[in-house]
Amino acid sequence: MKYQISRFQSICFILIVVLLGSCKTTSKQKKITQKQKPNIVFILVDDLGYADVGFNGSTYFETPGMDALAKESLVFNNAYMYPTCSPSRTAIFTGKQSFRTGIYTVPVLEKGTAKENIFSRWTVGREHPIYAEPLAEAGYKAIHIGKWHIVGPYPNEELKMEFPIQQKLKQPDPGTYDWAEIHKTPEVQKYYPEGRGFIKNVAGTYRGDPALEVGGYKSISGGYWAPFNNPFIEQKPTDNWLTDRLTDEAIEFIDIHKKEPFFINLNYYAVHAPVRARSEKLLKKYLDKPVDSITGQGIADKEKRREHYAGYASMVESVDDNIKRIVAYLDANGLRENTMIIITSDNGYNGGQSKNDLLRGSKGYIYEGGIRVPMLVNWPGKVKARRTNTAVSCLDFFPTYLDVSGIKDYKGELDGNSITPLFQEDTTDLSSRPLFWHVASQWKHGTCSVIRKGDYKLIQFLATGKVELYNLLDDPKEGNNIAEQEEEITKNMLDELLAWRDENKVPLPPNSPLDK
Repeated sequence: MKYQISRFQSICFILIVVLLGSCKTTSKQKKITQKQKPNIVFILVDDLGYADVGFNGSTYFETPGMDALAKESLVFNNAYMYPTCSPSRTAIFTGKQSFRTGIYTVPVLEKGTAKENIFSRWTVGREHPIYAEPLAEAGYKAIHIGKWHIVGPYPNEELKMEFPIQQKLKQPDPGTYDWAEIHKTPEVQKYYPEGRGFIKNVAGTYRGDPALEVGGYKSISGGYWAPFNNPFIEQKPTDNWLTDRLTDEAIEFIDIHKKEPFFINLNYYAVHAPVRARSEKLLKKYLDKPVDSITGQGIADKEKRREHYAGYASMVESVDDNIKRIVAYLDANGLRENTMIIITSDNGYNGGQSKNDLLRGSKGYIYEGGIRVPMLVNWPGKVKARRTNTAVSCLDFFPTYLDVSGIKDYKGELDGNSITPLFQEDTTDLSSRPLFWHVASQWKHGTCSVIRKGDYKLIQFLATGKVELYNLLDDPKEGNNIAEQEEEITKNMLDELLAWRDENKVPLPPNSPLDK
């Protein structure tokens, strides 16, 4: 009997050990799985031009932090946005083309009549999910910091309008805050970060720049110096420079959530106008520094313009300093290997703040200077450091985040592709695909549709049907329209562009004589 009891106890003991071991293993597996889900840090710098960084050849701007990171990263020679921030940011957030969301240009910048334009929406409706929503469902803790700009100043009124509208949308004058209380109500908050998958919003509003105070661009601080007159920034006694404060928020959030997957959506207001020098020391440094004769950076006929360029350069360096702070924090806390960092800009450089004589156009133009931006992806052990000529676009971020986070069941419509296949080597699938733009409202030039495929880029202006064709490999400055010389290439690319518009029922402005 004693033997039987002992045997029974032994069996029970073994079963308990096995079960406990199984529970521990399951718990450990869950911990490992959670730990292995990568963190994402997405840094979007406002109006930073392709050549405004050292790793793309500038000798005037100083960006040692990004330059060092670039040496360990996948750097894109052909990363593209829309010519202005509103369609770019909407495409980034939703993964959808402009004709689906109805956002073609920054609404307040649009010029002309309702016959010449399809005036843009401002608020991104709930029918267009943004990437933070599926990421939140997958367990990510996400914060939005900085420029939001995908909600209008009067969203309730806007969403009741029948589009297309007959006049462009407007915004309140700087120093007017009657919108703020309404924007903090649940009815409007559903169009803000905390209603769209983020658990916190710092500084995100309808506005595209930080100068909300009386005087706007002409105010002393320009929104960059404290006190910050932004209803969505909690005032702190340590506040000084906006870019520093936004970075503080990013690091604080990472510190709180470093044991779970996090997503940092850091959309700096810098280096958008108004230009404010980070310090007198940095201003003097760039005033005394040799200019970049190749890009034209720093070159000015008048002293006031030269000071403007120098002040802008100090803002670029400030962004770089703050990016270094984030990378240093990730390193110090053992988070780098499990964190993908992406750095890019929302459109080309502002022609009043910088220069790039190597590309045609600037912010607002569909030419390369207006749409080609700096971009790098850093992820130790996952991304092979090199430069690639494969063209990518603002539509590719959403599917990339789904891919990286392991989300396989997203059912929403996306127009881009994940760029993860490029992390180790170039692929023909991505390098051979066409990229499309549709700009149905006008600012710097007329409305147009664009296709880029391989080395060629074709632009069709919608009001006249006029076509321009450029070989970007031979002619990156787009100075030689070869549409008539290269008739076959022109026909093939135009046919593909028209087929894309026809298949997607892309709307044309009323004054367009084109059938599709």
